Amino acid sequence: MAIFPTQYSTLSAAALGRYVEEQYGLSRLQCRFLLRGVSDTYVLEGATEKYILKIYRDVHRSLEEIKGELELLNVLHREGCKVSYPISDKTDNQLQAFEAAEGTRYGILFSYALGSPVYKPTDEQLTITGQEMARIHNITAAITLNHPRATYNHHTTLLHPIKILEPAFTELPDEYRYLQETAAAVIKKLDSIDTSGFSYGYCHYDFMPKNFHFDEHNNITFFDFDFAGKGFLVNDLMSYWIHYAMYFVLGRLSREEADRAFNIFVDAYRTLRPISQAEIDAIPYLNFGFWVFYLGFYQEQFDDFSTHFFNNHFKKERVALMKKIMDAYCPL
Repeated sequence: MAIFPTQYSTLSAAALGRYVEEQYGLSRLQCRFLLRGVSDTYVLEGATEKYILKIYRDVHRSLEEIKGELELLNVLHREGCKVSYPISDKTDNQLQAFEAAEGTRYGILFSYALGSPVYKPTDEQLTITGQEMARIHNITAAITLNHPRATYNHHTTLLHPIKILEPAFTELPDEYRYLQETAAAVIKKLDSIDTSGFSYGYCHYDFMPKNFHFDEHNNITFFDFDFAGKGFLVNDLMSYWIHYAMYFVLGRLSREEADRAFNIFVDAYRTLRPISQAEIDAIPYLNFGFWVFYLGFYQEQFDDFSTHFFNNHFKKERVALMKKIMDAYCPL
């Protein structure tokens, strides 16, 4: 019997565990489904070892884009950056192909990021984060990948998402009007800034605490480079800044505490890589594009990303949070 056309399947954790054992020469691994997100993520665990297996979807990342992520992470790992890196199998392949119901899906086995996220880091952890981000940027500003990745600019972070979000906000006209008007004001503001001296290269574009772990010895590991692409490198500082902006507007930190933490991080970054005051000043404006970009992603990937949360309640609350941050840091 022919398989009915399928849009999104979930591969068996048990079967994937057996496949990894055979393909990578490992044994006695337990594989379990961890989460459905940008890609499907599985954790594989043995007596003394642990790995992450990510299964991509063609609708989200083409084969060439996946190869770009592999290429980037291999460079970073080779240069000694603290990242979760791809593991090679017995035949020296890092990319696996699985014939799923909807077609070919590709998978990568990654080293495990030991530890856990830290949402209120110590001064030492802030310093480590800033310096390690700078080390990554020293490399990503100087390389050109052979495979394509996304580009972050006005069109991809503001204009295109605003356009595709219109049908998602038909019942929220005030919120959609705010997105339109604020995006136009942000573009005008950024266009007035001389960005010719801004550092440019491959940025992670989601350097928030959920995407790096500290272990008990304060060793840091960055992961989830799903959205890595070309753009201003200050975008990575911006995404880390958002964590503190949110904590401030949500009442979890005072403005003084939030500013102090971010400044420690920036000072540490500057010990290994320069960043201008103009780039720092642009962060609150770039922040708006970050939020709009991910709203657009939720809209475009609703069926495949299983964004069940992307309802009117979520949209209304998210726009309200964006407005709080903009009003607090850069009223337009």
